[in-house]
Amino acid sequence: MTVSADGRKAVFITGAASGIGLAAAKRFAAEGWFVGLADIDAAGLQASLAAIGPANGAIHPLDVRDRAAWTRALADFAKLADGRLDVLLNNAGVARFGPFDSHDDADIELLVDVNIKGVIHGARAALPWMKATPGARLINISSCAGLYGSPGLAVYSATKFAVRGLSEALDVEFAPQGVSVACVMPWFIETPILKAGQPGSNLDMAKVLRGGGLPVYPVEDAAEVIWRAVRGKALHYFVGKRARQMRFASSHLPGAVRKQLRSRRPLAT
Repeated sequence: MTVSADGRKAVFITGAASGIGLAAAKRFAAEGWFVGLADIDAAGLQASLAAIGPANGAIHPLDVRDRAAWTRALADFAKLADGRLDVLLNNAGVARFGPFDSHDDADIELLVDVNIKGVIHGARAALPWMKATPGARLINISSCAGLYGSPGLAVYSATKFAVRGLSEALDVEFAPQGVSVACVMPWFIETPILKAGQPGSNLDMAKVLRGGGLPVYPVEDAAEVIWRAVRGKALHYFVGKRARQMRFASSHLPGAVRKQLRSRRPLAT
């Protein structure tokens, strides 16, 4: 059975099979939006559609590294959404924890390809649809690791700095075209990425972080901030009290942040 937006606002979400993407999809669906669920995890997409209700969205298998797949997926979604794309939520991302020299070339290429190139591909492919939708908004998920270089997350941190920089530039570039941009920067969130960041390991980074006195926030907190970003006009949004503290410290007390990071045991070592 083919569903359609039926005049509803439309959002396309990458990484929608789990974590922040799924939580955001639930929030948008609850608010009456039509949701495009995109992910490389086909089984996870089916579960996500069931979670938001089959009448509230559509599945679009997508590897964000594939430019041509982006074009096809958005065109298919637009057919269901009456040609509109009110929000693109560039959420898909991967992480690898551990010292810089512990990662192999494939890990580093994956981080760059998914976290940076995937976001760029999405913004480029979605722009024509967003330009045709009054009030459209591009929302990119960065991280607090994009505020200050994070030991044990060096390459991941670099990719999130890139997402932040891209968002800040596109916010200016897209404005004359009627498209606004938001960059959401979460602290550590309770998602599968905290386990997937250690391939071949049973290490639970959420437990490690909490054991070190660091908070880990629920996905619902991130979904709430994303929803606020959709309706707001600001560029930067932060998830969690610790994220807001990190923003202040990195801007006003960078020396103290550096000293604190040097005194802390590196992640996953």
